[in-house]
Amino acid sequence: MNWLQETLFVPSAVQAVIIICLICALGLSLGKFKVRGISLGVTYVFFIGILAGAVGLRLDPDMLGYAESFGLILFVYTLGLQVGPGFVSTFRKGGAELNGLAVGVVLSGTVMALAGVWAGWIPLPDMMGILSGATTNTPALGAAQQTLKQLGQPASGAALSCAVTYPLGMVGVILALILMKGWLLRHETPREAGEKEDEAFIASFVVCNPAIFHQTIGQTATLDHSRYVVSRLWRNGKVILPTADTVLEEGDSVLVITVARYVNALTVFFGRRDEKDWNKSNIDWNAIDSNLVSQRILITRPDINGRHLGSLHLRNRYGVNVSRVQRSGIQLVATPDLTLRVGDRVTVVGEAQSIEQVAKELGNAVRHLDEPNMVTIFIGIVLGLLLGSVPLLLPGMSYPVRLGLAGGPIVMGILIGAFGPRFHMVAYTTTSANLMLRSLGLSMYLACLGLDAGSDFVATVMQPAALLWIGFGFAITLVPVMLMSVVAVKWDHKSFATTAGMLCGAMANPIALNYVNDTLPGDKASVAYATVYPLCMFLRVIIAQVIVMLWFA
Repeated sequence: MNWLQETLFVPSAVQAVIIICLICALGLSLGKFKVRGISLGVTYVFFIGILAGAVGLRLDPDMLGYAESFGLILFVYTLGLQVGPGFVSTFRKGGAELNGLAVGVVLSGTVMALAGVWAGWIPLPDMMGILSGATTNTPALGAAQQTLKQLGQPASGAALSCAVTYPLGMVGVILALILMKGWLLRHETPREAGEKEDEAFIASFVVCNPAIFHQTIGQTATLDHSRYVVSRLWRNGKVILPTADTVLEEGDSVLVITVARYVNALTVFFGRRDEKDWNKSNIDWNAIDSNLVSQRILITRPDINGRHLGSLHLRNRYGVNVSRVQRSGIQLVATPDLTLRVGDRVTVVGEAQSIEQVAKELGNAVRHLDEPNMVTIFIGIVLGLLLGSVPLLLPGMSYPVRLGLAGGPIVMGILIGAFGPRFHMVAYTTTSANLMLRSLGLSMYLACLGLDAGSDFVATVMQPAALLWIGFGFAITLVPVMLMSVVAVKWDHKSFATTAGMLCGAMANPIALNYVNDTLPGDKASVAYATVYPLCMFLRVIIAQVIVMLWFA
């Protein structure tokens, strides 16, 4: 059995792969077990890595460094790619408020950490690990470690203090929400603005306004600044598929796809609103008229990616109407200036033969989406690493700031996810493919991080300083969350669900988000989480580097 012993315990490339895979497999298996509905999930990989390092397992340093770096890069890039499409739109009214509150969480925790360093209680490298563990932000730890190594400072203390405080950081957010939930629910007075402001809303109107009698739909579109699409028109009991040249007559009923904030203005514009609710999920659109078919068509042709809907001229060429576009679970109004992406599902209304022709043009081949565009993934990682290596000189600093291995790829992932289609880059990946890549990268990173910290973990935990780390880390987790939850609900009038999602995103805590989703109905928490996560992740990575550089400059 000497071959087995040599394979498992003698440092080599094969040994590194085997050990990392075993740690990931065991940790992910433990993550499936829940205690009262709560599980630490992928965090168990980190703890199993620490245990492996503590019992004496050693890997080739080059292989360990490579696997740790590549895992971090893969995780943050695919995360940025996922949230990128909705990231830019979040900086409208509602998103700006949420991001402001989340920045308050980030800054308050950072100030507490710096206060502990200035008071001389904890050295800065250790405090950076505490701050990263208390906020469960491993990319920030990676950024801090990279900067410490660049400046010739020891970085092992940061990993150890992160390992000690990380478990409490995971459960601390849940504990804070449990403690504050009753008070927050009693004081919430929701007036959230911008909620689902881009999501399509279906309404029908009766043409009673004399100003638009005998006007074509194309002419009326120039008279009103509301964003809408006329999908169907009823006249004398018959359904008509309207075009820009269709003339509106008194008494016509029109089915309009718009957004909720324009409904009142359109009621005045057309004359009267039909109170029928067209937004129910059980409406059979094909039963409205036997001559017209409503069908969702999946965009799978790469040459459609990045083109404006109006540039396809589907109405003129095929006599069909595109009423709405489903993207990432959200229904968007199909305006001519809407940029299409691979993976969009467009709702097309028209005759069956025409819709078949449209389906051929747009692709509508689900199997094509099962193959992720690996070219975009690899090119994006390269561009992200180059972006992370760009030196940024800030006033008063002797060393340049870099986004690094964590910051560069996540920013590039966001940019490609948001703007890639405009340059005809197919950034679409299925949800399962994205989750697999993220899980693979995060598992590799946590396993290597645990192995790196595990050799000195037991000795460190037994020291009195570890108790101070735990206490300080717990305070950094609880205080900002409880403070900003009060601000969000009491003064900014956010609902508890939105506030909870915002806090989970600001603390980069998906485990706490799972708890919130299990206890609260709806998707407000998930939307808020996705809204603030990218900015907070970016800020923590940059802040970690800036603090280290200013301290040791």
